[in-house]
Amino acid sequence: MWCLELLLPLLLIINDASCQWNVWVPRDISAMTNSCVVIPCTFMYPSGIRPYRGVHGIWYFGQPYPQLFPPVVFKTRTDIVHESYKGRTKLLGDLHQRNCTLLINNIGAEHSGRYYFRADLGGANMYTFPDFSELKVLDQPNIDVPEEIVSDESLELTCYAPDNCPDMTPEIQWMYTDYLPDPEFSSDYLEESNTAVLSSTLTFTPRPMHNGQLLGCRVYYPNTTLVYERLISLDIKYAPRAVWVNVSSEVMEGSSVMLHCEVDSNPPPKIFWMFGDQELLWDTASNISLALDDVTPAQEGIYTCVGDNGYGIMNTSLYLAVKYPPREPVVNDSMTVQEGTSLALHCSTQGSPAPTLTWLKDGELVGTITADELSVLEILEITPQGDGQYRCLAENEHGRASSSLNITVEYAPVFLEESKCTVVREGVQCVCMATGNPEPTIEFYLPDLNVTINETDGRYNFYTHTDGHTSTGMIKLREKGERIDNGPAVNVHCSMFNMYGRESVHLELQQEKKYMMAVIVGTIGGVAVIAFIIAAVRYVGHNNKKENGNPRQDVVLENPALYYSAVKKDKQNLRKKVGEDGDYQPVGSMAGLERQELNYAALEFIGARPREGASGRGDDGSNYTEIKAK
Repeated sequence: MWCLELLLPLLLIINDASCQWNVWVPRDISAMTNSCVVIPCTFMYPSGIRPYRGVHGIWYFGQPYPQLFPPVVFKTRTDIVHESYKGRTKLLGDLHQRNCTLLINNIGAEHSGRYYFRADLGGANMYTFPDFSELKVLDQPNIDVPEEIVSDESLELTCYAPDNCPDMTPEIQWMYTDYLPDPEFSSDYLEESNTAVLSSTLTFTPRPMHNGQLLGCRVYYPNTTLVYERLISLDIKYAPRAVWVNVSSEVMEGSSVMLHCEVDSNPPPKIFWMFGDQELLWDTASNISLALDDVTPAQEGIYTCVGDNGYGIMNTSLYLAVKYPPREPVVNDSMTVQEGTSLALHCSTQGSPAPTLTWLKDGELVGTITADELSVLEILEITPQGDGQYRCLAENEHGRASSSLNITVEYAPVFLEESKCTVVREGVQCVCMATGNPEPTIEFYLPDLNVTINETDGRYNFYTHTDGHTSTGMIKLREKGERIDNGPAVNVHCSMFNMYGRESVHLELQQEKKYMMAVIVGTIGGVAVIAFIIAAVRYVGHNNKKENGNPRQDVVLENPALYYSAVKKDKQNLRKKVGEDGDYQPVGSMAGLERQELNYAALEFIGARPREGASGRGDDGSNYTEIKAK
């Protein structure tokens, strides 16, 4: 450390060569808390400058510029320093010899930071050097630990203590080394940039058992109470050294079982549960459990737990035996066949004892029950009714299992009786329905016009719909509003076809019930209109009688069936009355009465109760009711 004394003459010799303001201080320096530290310092100034009234200096903390008012660590002209440095600092160097070495006693963590020196040669010859020395105050020693410690490989741990206090020399001692196998200790003293560090190295070969154990380094200063310690926990990397799993066992099919695996390694391994070559589960952990729910016979066999943490691999196996009811039967694949094909369906299984095999179609028993591991169901010349799901059921005392297949039967189109042409309000509507597999295509043919109507033709409001294997086609031959007379019959042919055949039929013309109902409802509506007209006529006649005092003969419903003629007779009078009063105008039904054929109905008043001011009995004894228009 004190080699600075040898360097000073050399620095003075080269001073004349540089002739510039310059300073040399160690960039980094460290010390233990409550101890002391010496910061070596040498400065230079231009040779042309002559110190005025001596050479003075100032040490600053944190900032080099006086105008920022940094804390003063030491000042030669006065004893005024920052309170945290009072009685702690001393200039060890001779400024006239350009030595600005500083001593700081009893340092604490608050003194960690950058220190700057400012030279004062008098007058304007003052200069703050930008170079600094950064002090680190430690409360515990440093231990150099490798990034990776591997079991069974030689390990070196080094503890460091700074030795930059001239009055105290540290000593290093390792702690908790009694359990280590053949530990070795060595010391070293390092000097760099006029700073000194004392080190102690511990060498040993770790084992997996040392993982997680504590080691410590103690630094102390003899004849003082200053003691510093640091503890570390050993992180020893080692390959898996043990793998524990369940013992082999037997379980029933359908039950649950938990397979446990635990691996001792560091770092924690990646654990795999393997079934043969199949990876079932993995995780990075010290243990893992494989849950097998609803165990099947296919899960019987050897299960292996493998631990791999990058430093080694280890595995252990167990055997799992499964008691089982019949295995899932093996049956034919689902198939599509043409009507009339003969089939042989095979069902095979394994079980103990030998299972019984039963064939079911859509839940209904077909064929015979076989007490064997193989059953064959023969179907001769299959029909469309043979289409469906076939299930083979295997049973024994431990349970049952089944497998299914679907048989799809394809066949030529079959005409359905719902196909017909009907007269509806909008015109003539023809519907053609057929079933087949694949779904049949429907088209219409009009022989009289030599026109074919199919799905590519937008005329005649052509419409098709498919539901399962049933296809429906519909066309409309008359536009809405055209009347259907008793002319010649509609001549429409329906053609249906798929890849297995074609069929064509002539569609019969039928009256549609909905159209007949519309006629009936229309008639009833007309009767209601006539009833309204009759009431209006009676109302007008009654008011005329009251206002003019000229009694007139009201219409008498002695024979309601003939009332329509009375209305016709009084029609001119009614129009005349309405025209004179100017309060009423002919309504549509009355205005067109002469141009339309009159519908009529018999009206009968039974038990009618007159209401005051609204109804009563006429002069001729007839009942009447007043109808007001709003």
